[in-house]
Amino acid sequence: MIGESVLLESQTLRSSVLDRTDVLDKVKALSLLPDGMHVTTAMVAAYFDVTTEAIRQLKARHRGELSCNGMMTLQGPELAQFKRDVLSLYPGGYPQPRSSLTLYSRRAVLNVAMLLRDSDVARQVRTYLLDMERLARTQPVENSVRTEALPLDDHIDRRITHILGTTVVPMFNTLIATSGEHRRELIELREDIENVERTLCRHHRRISSLEEATPTDRARDSIAAMTWQAFERHVADLLRRDGCGDVVVRQAYIDRGIDITARTADGRTVAVQCKNRASHRHVPSSDMQRFAGAARAVERVDVALFVTTSYFSHEAQAIADLSGVLTVSREELEAWSAGARLKALR
Repeated sequence: MIGESVLLESQTLRSSVLDRTDVLDKVKALSLLPDGMHVTTAMVAAYFDVTTEAIRQLKARHRGELSCNGMMTLQGPELAQFKRDVLSLYPGGYPQPRSSLTLYSRRAVLNVAMLLRDSDVARQVRTYLLDMERLARTQPVENSVRTEALPLDDHIDRRITHILGTTVVPMFNTLIATSGEHRRELIELREDIENVERTLCRHHRRISSLEEATPTDRARDSIAAMTWQAFERHVADLLRRDGCGDVVVRQAYIDRGIDITARTADGRTVAVQCKNRASHRHVPSSDMQRFAGAARAVERVDVALFVTTSYFSHEAQAIADLSGVLTVSREELEAWSAGARLKALR
């Protein structure tokens, strides 16, 4: 007869019964995340009536075994995707993890039950498995395993091998005989879930590759979310990135038509006007005239830049060409923000 200590101490024996995840719901209802497949560390702790710290310590001691049975830690893009697709559906909201999130499959939760010593719920799960073993021993066995036929070496515990041959196999024979149809349904369901998981993984890889391939798209989204003050600071940061020094964002009440001043690496003075506008609102000629006068007649700078999130009207572009103002419209701004260096600053 298998004792509780054998389940606690033998990884081989634990592995042999990990498909019996239905035991969890027979002992106590296990709440799952909206994806229907995973639970968090806090949810595992709640199921076993222990602290989350106890589960974290158990995870640290048995990380390899738990990882093989469905435990995983999400970080970076995978975590962000899981927040959007799963945690956002959690009833009443779910506390949003900042840097990482550990998830457990039902198989991993059953693995925890066979490792957690100080939990009444875990003991009940182990007791249920032992009761099934006792039931199996009262039934005739048609295909018992001869322990001498098992491949042994000096590193295999013969006692564990004997237990596997005389208890675990009979237990599975009884389960198959009494609930074969239910077992087949569970296997089919598990295969369906695995197919869904593979499909989600393919979509995740495809989305990740698209995100990596289009830095300009990310720059466009970031710029669209900026206020005019944030946009001026963003342009100032781009100037610094391209080697400019003495970069100053002027206060609105003293800018006199110039938002930013700077000096290139080779000593040329720079004046910048920033216009954060919707793409359908073109920069008019009056704005260009005001900036050209301030940059050329008042400040007399070497490089005059007019940067906008939209486009320039024909009249505004004509004035810029005549006065020597360099224009940076939407597409050029997005490329500049995505990493390209502005030609005027080289």
